Amino acid sequence: MTSVINVLNNIFWGYVLIYGLLAVGIFFTVRLGFPQLRHPGEFFRSILTAGEKDSAGITPFQALCTTLASRVGTGNIAGVAVALYLGGAGAIFWMWVVAALGMATAFAESTLAQLYKVRDAAGTYRGGPAFYMSAALNARWAGRIFSIALILSFGLVFNAVQANSIADAMQGAFGTDKLATGVVLAALTGVIIFGGVRRVARVAELVVPFMAICYVLVALYVIVTHLGHVPEVLLMIVKSAFGLQEAAGGAAGSLAAAMLNGTKRGLFSNEAGMGSAPNGAAIATPAPHHPCSQGFVQALGVFIDTLVICTCTALMILLSDLLTPGSGLTGVQLTQAAVEAHVGGWGKSFVAIAIFFFAFTSIIGNYVYAENSMIFLGLGKRAGIATLRLAGLAMVVWGACESVGTVFDAADASMGLMATINLVAIVLLSGTVVKLSRDYFGQKQAHGRPVFHAADYPELSGRIDTSIWSR
Repeated sequence: MTSVINVLNNIFWGYVLIYGLLAVGIFFTVRLGFPQLRHPGEFFRSILTAGEKDSAGITPFQALCTTLASRVGTGNIAGVAVALYLGGAGAIFWMWVVAALGMATAFAESTLAQLYKVRDAAGTYRGGPAFYMSAALNARWAGRIFSIALILSFGLVFNAVQANSIADAMQGAFGTDKLATGVVLAALTGVIIFGGVRRVARVAELVVPFMAICYVLVALYVIVTHLGHVPEVLLMIVKSAFGLQEAAGGAAGSLAAAMLNGTKRGLFSNEAGMGSAPNGAAIATPAPHHPCSQGFVQALGVFIDTLVICTCTALMILLSDLLTPGSGLTGVQLTQAAVEAHVGGWGKSFVAIAIFFFAFTSIIGNYVYAENSMIFLGLGKRAGIATLRLAGLAMVVWGACESVGTVFDAADASMGLMATINLVAIVLLSGTVVKLSRDYFGQKQAHGRPVFHAADYPELSGRIDTSIWSR
């Protein structure tokens, strides 16, 4: 079984996703007219614009925080350190490239999730890749496979992975028993997820901005106190990305290693194209009332995750001069050592606390995605949702105490499958995304506030819920 998983991961992560996600990002960037460069203001206006009150959905800001809760995790702390160690400073440049292209992919998948969303039995908005695969492509079978893969990876296994990271960090910084950490973490998670999607959204909009701002402030302190060295580090990142400088890192001067590790870690962190974030995007009530506005919200999420938070981690490590080829100091330990070198003894504890918040919010954010998939599969009744919640909590306790390497590999394969299916779907539906984008900016230029009119899209008749879009 292990050999099969390894083969699948080699196919998905060695070929299909690395090149497929980049290719799809380039495709949407070009086809949408480089929205990352031409419309940067829309990314922020989409969360600041006042929308209508709608009991069926959450606010655009809550949707951003909920998806950021899932996106911003241990990959932003440990993953960046690993990318630097294996790929050198140049890996960060390729993380930037992946994020810039991924913003267009995130726009496309989340716009589609908004367009094809439905109401569940309780009147709450639901949607995501499984829903647009079924409604737009008549491929409910693909939606089922996607949903099962998402539940296995995001709903279950990734809970164990995040809990394992928290337990390791707490034990290393404070000597806390791993089982105790797992039980407390499960209890906190249970209080939130048993309150449903809305409670997750309310917690996310409070915790996510707080944790992100604190982390960025520490990074800004480091940058300001080493301001004279920042241009030198940025130049090293660019030159190392193309193998033009023998920079610090295990693969100094290697273009291939920098590109591979930067791309892989970037994709894993920001999730653009994976099909996960659209499940959160679909729940929102967009402002203005047009599917594209939530597309801009989720594109902003990619920007914050990689171009802001991952860059903060990278600069703190590179400015510390602790990145040494072959030293064995990598992952969380490298980030902790770097922050400690900059701010003193409390740096190690700060990183441990940051990991706690980053990983904890990932657990509750991932739950939203899994619940959406349960709804799609027809398992959204009380017993089914309760089973999902209890299984997720059990994985938290187990993950805190056990090594999750093999299970994590299985989750990687599962995520690779769902991402591959999603990429095919959004490329097939790219014409709809382009039409929606042109409609959005056409209306904006004409009268300032775009509103989606289902009557302008006769080809969507019978495929979307017109009662949602009749306003």
